Amino acid sequence: MTTQVIVLNGGSSAGKSRIARCLQDVLPQPWLTFGTDDFVEALPPAMQGSDAGIEFAPDGGVRVGAEFRAIEAAWIAGIVAMVGAGARVVVDEVFLGGAESQGRWRSALGDLPTLWVGVRCDAAVAAAREAARGDRVAGMAASQAELVHRGVTYDIEVDTTHTEAMTCAKTIAGYVGNRT
Repeated sequence: MTTQVIVLNGGSSAGKSRIARCLQDVLPQPWLTFGTDDFVEALPPAMQGSDAGIEFAPDGGVRVGAEFRAIEAAWIAGIVAMVGAGARVVVDEVFLGGAESQGRWRSALGDLPTLWVGVRCDAAVAAAREAARGDRVAGMAASQAELVHRGVTYDIEVDTTHTEAMTCAKTIAGYVGNRT
């Protein structure tokens, strides 16, 4: 089966978004990219910083509530519907719940041919990137570096600690195509 979905999972500032953009450059067909940052930015402001929505703690921790999960389920279903309509999609995700988060995606994706990619980065390197970006809560990268991978199974893993996004994308692209 030809891969229709690539799920990139990694902590904040691990390099997932850059890899997703590079995949668009190296894969022969057009691929759309959607990320958890896109989803969070699309939320109403009232859901950001609320118990029902998403809260970012001063130490970089992230907590999500019931309304967030309900809207997230609709977001995931929308992406799956696009794939069902023929789009190829790269998903840039942060599995805060580890295996449980992957389970939500697996359930929604069903039999769609999906490539699961772990994007790792040393916590100190990710924290330095986070500080340089200036658009993240300090501590998020370090707290998520290992947390997001707990219990998650992958088809392939890449590590951006010392490897450029384009090199990682080319490695991932080698796994895309006809898979059984």
